[in-house]
Amino acid sequence: MHYQRIGKGHPLILIHGLFGNSQNLRNLAQSLAGRYQVISVDVRNHGQSPWVDGMSYQELAQDLIKLMDWLDLPQVALVGHSMGGKIALSTAIQAPQRIRAVVAADIAPVAYEHHHDNIFDAMLSMDLQAIDNRQQAMDHLLKAGIDSGTSAFLLKNLARAEQGFQWRLNLAALRKHYHHIIGWQMGDAPYSGPALFIKGADSDYITAEHQGSILKQFPNAKAKIINGTGHWLHAEKPAAFNKLVGDFLDQLSHDWP
Repeated sequence: MHYQRIGKGHPLILIHGLFGNSQNLRNLAQSLAGRYQVISVDVRNHGQSPWVDGMSYQELAQDLIKLMDWLDLPQVALVGHSMGGKIALSTAIQAPQRIRAVVAADIAPVAYEHHHDNIFDAMLSMDLQAIDNRQQAMDHLLKAGIDSGTSAFLLKNLARAEQGFQWRLNLAALRKHYHHIIGWQMGDAPYSGPALFIKGADSDYITAEHQGSILKQFPNAKAKIINGTGHWLHAEKPAAFNKLVGDFLDQLSHDWP
C-alpha cells in the first residue's frame, strides 16, 4: 500500500475517496503535521497502490490494519472523506482496539444509490492512446456531461504513458465492485470510541434519515456542519474543515497512549 508520512507525534491516517489519491487531503496533512504523524495513503486500485480484485470494506479495512502492523503502530486515528470515510468507519468497527478515534467527512455508514455511472462511462470511453494533451482529455469529459470541477478532479489521475496517457486507477475493478463501494457490509456492530461526522451543508450524503444508523453504530458520535459547502467540503472550506478535525483530535491527545 503506497503511503506518504510527514510530521511527528500521535499517528493519524488520512484516506481519500473514490477516484482520489493520497494528495487529496494534503492541505489537512500539512495543517496537522506540526503536532501529529500524518500518513496519507493510496487506497487499493488508486494512485500508486497495487491493482487487485476486491473492494469490500472488510478488505479495505484489512489493508489499513496491515499497514499499521507494517509501520508498527499499535493505535491510530483515522480521517476519511466519502469512500475513505467508510473505510475509516469500517476499520474502527473491525479493529476497535486499534483505532483511537475516527472522522468521517460527508459520508454515513449506509448504502447509497448508484450515481457514478456517467463518470465510469466517460473515463472508460476515452481513447487514451489517441489523446495528445490534457485539454483533449478535459474536452472529452465535458462533452460526456461531467462538470468542469469533477473533470479537473478526475484528471489528477491521468498520467503520461509511452504512447498517449494512462489512468492511475483500476477502473475495471472499481466498476465491477461499485456495488460494494456504495454499499455497507459491516452490519450493525458498534464502535464506542470517539467519532466525528462532518457534513457539507449543501450535500445530501448525510441526511436526517441517517442519524439512526450513525448513532446505532457510533454511539459516541458528534456531528458538525460546514455551511456553504457541498460534498467536497475539505477543498471548498479547507480552513474550517482543518480546524474541526484538529480541534477534535487535540481534545483526545491528553489520554492517547
